[in-house]
Amino acid sequence: MAIPIIPIAHAAPAPVRDIQHYMRPGVLQLTSLPPLALYVHLPWCLKKCPYCDFNSHEWRDAGSAGALPEARYLDALVADLEAALPLVWGRSVHSIFIGGGTPSLFSPQSIDRLIGDIRARLPLAADCEITLEANPGTFEKDRFHAFRAAGVTRLSVGVQSFNDRHLKALGRVHDRAQALAAVQEAASAFDTFNLDIMYALPGQTLPELEQDMATALALAPPHISIYHLTIEPNTYFAKFPPAIPPDDDAYAMLDRITEMTGQAGLARYEISAYARPGHACFHNTNYWQFGDYLGLGAGAHSKLSFAHRVVRQTRFRDPRLYMDNALAGRALAQDEDVRRADLPFEFMLNALRLRDGFALQDFVERTGLPLTAIAKALDEAERKGLITRDMARVRPTERGFDFLNDLQALFLAD
Repeated sequence: MAIPIIPIAHAAPAPVRDIQHYMRPGVLQLTSLPPLALYVHLPWCLKKCPYCDFNSHEWRDAGSAGALPEARYLDALVADLEAALPLVWGRSVHSIFIGGGTPSLFSPQSIDRLIGDIRARLPLAADCEITLEANPGTFEKDRFHAFRAAGVTRLSVGVQSFNDRHLKALGRVHDRAQALAAVQEAASAFDTFNLDIMYALPGQTLPELEQDMATALALAPPHISIYHLTIEPNTYFAKFPPAIPPDDDAYAMLDRITEMTGQAGLARYEISAYARPGHACFHNTNYWQFGDYLGLGAGAHSKLSFAHRVVRQTRFRDPRLYMDNALAGRALAQDEDVRRADLPFEFMLNALRLRDGFALQDFVERTGLPLTAIAKALDEAERKGLITRDMARVRPTERGFDFLNDLQALFLAD
């Protein structure tokens, strides 16, 4: 059944609640809290890609031909963080991910200020991973080194392809030469970095995919994220769909990607992520392990655990509306408890993406539910050959990885 959506630009802010609201008695019993991460959304980009359904906004559509409102947006982020502090008081942050949009549009000075403002208000773990998304189209010589000096420890470069024809079909603002220069600069500036690569692109053949992967692997990235091009609703491609490779060809491409990355020493530790030992993305792994995250910025989502409930929150999507409301102390557009019946599916939607699966004890600790809540679904998944398990752990099989949606659906509430 379709769920009616209220246009967020006209929605009222969620009620402002104090910490006692979240600490009141409830139906769950969480004995401990999971690791906490911080996500910061910087929503602007140079150009909206035709496949993109993220909350990103072309700056030229933002009502001004001038510079980005970096200072005001940072002021709003700080106000948003300060309003949220009581909900995470005393908890250390293990990772920060600055995503978008194109965060590298912001100046290194603004990123330095952002990280400094966060450090002044939240205790960061000594080895806190701080990732910044960057696109080759915003690349300038030494800019990545400046982000490193500002405190960023990991860069995620949105290459997508090294083929100029495919980059043009994807609406990217960079070309092959810019992509190569950006990755080389990232490698010189950072001890660890990620490349985003897409496959099953319009008109792409298997040999072209192999060439993209060979180019990427020759640059020796410690981590590669692989994404199948999908046609999402409310995008340009949804209105004017390109001809993309059939499913059988796309499966062959993914098999070849996994083969080539394995030969290069990168292990597939998650359905779409490949890494050298010691270079898995901690921030994303925390998502997949049903950890907590506080989301700041336009349209950002949070998932926060308390003694008797798990809460999901959403900020206002429109950047101007977000800034206005965050500066007034009411950045939240939605603030709701996750229903007890929905927790098994929400947990499995994340945890079963991991090659190593999940510990049964983690399910109990992070949902506050007994194992009997998933016993029937686990039996069915094992019967269908989608998982293997022992007394401590559940892992998806190769078949489970291939039919991940079917596996996850077994845990949907009746």
